Amino acid sequence: MSETKLAFLFPGQGSQAVGMGRDLSEKFPIAKQTFEEADEALGFSLSKLCFDGPEEQLKLTEFTQPAIFTVSIAAERVLAEKGVKPSFVAGHSLGEYSADVAAGVLSFADAVKTVRNRGRYMQEAVSAGQGAMAAILGLAPDAVIDVCAKAAADTGTVVSAANLNSPEQTVISGAAAGVEKAGAMAKEAGARKVIMLAVSAPFHCALMQPAQDRLAEDLRQLSFSAPSVPLVTNVDAALTTDAEKLHDALVRQVTGAVRWVESIRRLIEQKPTHFIEVGPGRVLFGLMRQIDRAQQALHVGDEATLEKTLAALSHNA
Repeated sequence: MSETKLAFLFPGQGSQAVGMGRDLSEKFPIAKQTFEEADEALGFSLSKLCFDGPEEQLKLTEFTQPAIFTVSIAAERVLAEKGVKPSFVAGHSLGEYSADVAAGVLSFADAVKTVRNRGRYMQEAVSAGQGAMAAILGLAPDAVIDVCAKAAADTGTVVSAANLNSPEQTVISGAAAGVEKAGAMAKEAGARKVIMLAVSAPFHCALMQPAQDRLAEDLRQLSFSAPSVPLVTNVDAALTTDAEKLHDALVRQVTGAVRWVESIRRLIEQKPTHFIEVGPGRVLFGLMRQIDRAQQALHVGDEATLEKTLAALSHNA
């Protein structure tokens, strides 16, 4: 009987959808309890927003972040009740908070309040319309980084790689003029596609410094414990079990790039039998196929995907 060694991956912003988490909440008491804990910690009905919308409100960063986080932890707790636990964890941007909670670094109540503030601080750091983000498809990450440096120099504005998502996809972020210029230059350099993203702020770039400063103050008040399993941080793509490093990584990731390809490769080095995306959507599942198709990737976001994952794991065992 082969030993299963699991790496849990937690999604970030962009994976939200009205109705997410409802199925888990209706079928599993531990998931329902998770939503109740979130509602109580936040002082409003996050569960109603997740299950019923309105979509306009769910799309606002200060609501999106705690919503995705709560659905992810609800799914993780259901898996834990079924005896499915990770050997390693990582999360994409906001998802790093889910990874920290899953590994026992932060309490759920502390984290849900912090991610709500994180979203608000990010929203407020740059005036509407001043910043932008774009996905560059089909251009090597190093080439995208070069294009950003040239566009920043040409326009005298901030623009840099924000999410190094896969060998095929890099998201850039910064001042609107810089991002537009970098997008045009990326096309000239051979990018297959440049997609402007519908985001409320330019995440993971130097323009987020005011948000990072405010968040650092909040994080300083929280109690961080050593994780029960190693966690790969976004900013360093490093595997760590050091509580202080995990605290520092959450601060630095606000302006720092999400080094997702390197993070996944760091996990692949640990030879997990399966990767499981835990939470709403299938964004990370899709990126995994672009990074390394040979990896066994599963997903849990509702009862149907849970059953499928449990069946795949039992078949492997």
